[in-house]
Order: sequence, then C-alpha cells, then structure tokens
Amino acid sequence: MAPTSTPQTPFGRVLTAMVTPFTADGALDLDGAQRLATHLVDSGNDGLVVNGTTGESPTTSDAEKAQLVRAVVEAVGDRAHVVAGVGTNDTHHSVELARQAEAAGAHGLLVVTPYYNKPPQEGLYRHFTEVADATGLPVMAYDIPGRSGVALSHETLVRLGEHPRIVANKDAKGDLGAAAWAIARADLAWYSGDDILNLPLLSVGAVGVVSVVGHVVAADLRAMVEAFLAGDVVKATSIHQRLLPVFSGMFRTQGVILAKAALELQGLPAGPLRLPLVEATPEEIERLKQDLASGGVHL
Repeated sequence: MAPTSTPQTPFGRVLTAMVTPFTADGALDLDGAQRLATHLVDSGNDGLVVNGTTGESPTTSDAEKAQLVRAVVEAVGDRAHVVAGVGTNDTHHSVELARQAEAAGAHGLLVVTPYYNKPPQEGLYRHFTEVADATGLPVMAYDIPGRSGVALSHETLVRLGEHPRIVANKDAKGDLGAAAWAIARADLAWYSGDDILNLPLLSVGAVGVVSVVGHVVAADLRAMVEAFLAGDVVKATSIHQRLLPVFSGMFRTQGVILAKAALELQGLPAGPLRLPLVEATPEEIERLKQDLASGGVHL
C-alpha cells in the first residue's frame, strides 16, 4: 500500500530523483537499487523518483524500467512514494510506459515535457492528458525547458490542473516570477526541481522538492522544509545557505555523473554510467569532495 498522501502533498515533501545503480559490467543492479532506495528513505526522503533523467532513463530499456520500479516498490513502497518517470517525446510510447509503471506497482508518474520536437502548447496539453488518461495513477508534470526546449505556459499549467489525475508540477524552469503566478492560478501541488531554488520556491508556494542532492543531504532538506513550514524562516535560510556549496558542487558537470561519484565516495550503490555519460575525472571528484565538505557532508 502506498504511503498516505494529501491533495496538498500528493507525493510527500522530500523526494530524491534516484540514480540507477549498474554493475561493473554495466548491467542493471537491482540489489543495489533496493539497498540505495532503503538508504535514501532511511535518510529522510518520503518519496523517490525512479527512471527519471537522473536515473539515466534515456539509456535504460523499457524492460529495465519495469524491473527497477518493481524492485524499488518491493524495497520501500510501504514507506515512500515511488514515482516512475514515463515521459518521452512520443506520446504513444509514454502511454505504454505509464501503463507498464502502473502494472509494476508505481504510486505515481513523472511526465516530462516532450523534448527536441518542440510541440506547441496544445500539443503539450494533449500529450499530458493522454498519458494521464491511460492509468489511474496521479501525475506530476515536469517543466524543464533547459532540457526539453519548450516550457509549459501559465495557461497550459492551469488547464492541466483541471485534470483529475494531473496533481503536481516539478518546476525546473528557473523563473520565480513565473512560478509565483502559476502557483497562484493552477490547481497543482508545486515541487522544486532545481535544488538551489528549493527555499525560494517554498517562499512562493511550493510544497516540497524533487532533488538530486537528496542523495547526500536528504535530512538537511527535510529540516529546511519543516523549518520553513513551521514559520522558522531564519533556520530554513541558515540550512539553505550552508548547503549552497552542495547545490553548486553537485552540478559542476552533468548531475548524474557527480551524484554517482558522491554515492561512491560514501560507499553506496551507484556503479558506472552508460554512454554518452562518462565517469567523473579525478579532478572533478577532488573538487566534489571539497564542495561536499564545505556543505557539511561527512565522507
């Protein structure tokens, strides 16, 4: 059974977009995925996104995606929301992945804006609604124009919020003004998808975060969110400022690369990356150690 949710927090407060562990020869490491998921939930996450970009979804097969959802649900599905990334730039394929994720036991779906083909707003609206119509699962839209090449407009977000199963938006647009307007108008729970803007987005109405740095500082993120919600803005700001080196340091190169490097430094399952991603260089790892230490992460 999925953890309890509310309309205000349909997927919890603190979610990490989980990397996909691989074995030394590049195969899917399901045991490692279960161990990592358990660690992340024990560390303070009440939700995990699997098969997202941070999970190297562009280079995992449909079968691997189903296996991963099934394994993570088995490991932590009674304690955390397991949200499956199913978005592609092909609506039919996204619908298939959504149905597959539902059959594998996912509690919700993350659907990114279709990338590369740059559809107009009507095409975006119809893409999201077709995926949402395909299953009984709640959907989190994912607005990340820096990767997809197209942004969800205020009007489209409002329309999407009218769908009974499109309940949330992961905001990686990097525009606080746009977020403030959209949060005020759209019937969607708002999640920060840009770690350095976690606290600023909370201040304009976000309810939680979908994080990459949650791999290493989930407890701090939870403390920051809870302090803000309790009205202790000074404490929340202090935590935010202490974590700035982590927020910046984990993205000095592509985020998956350094998330896996950070996990390896902590002796946690990660494994190699699949091309076209490559392992962090020794120089990048040394700088990552410095950034994490500056943010209070003990290795």
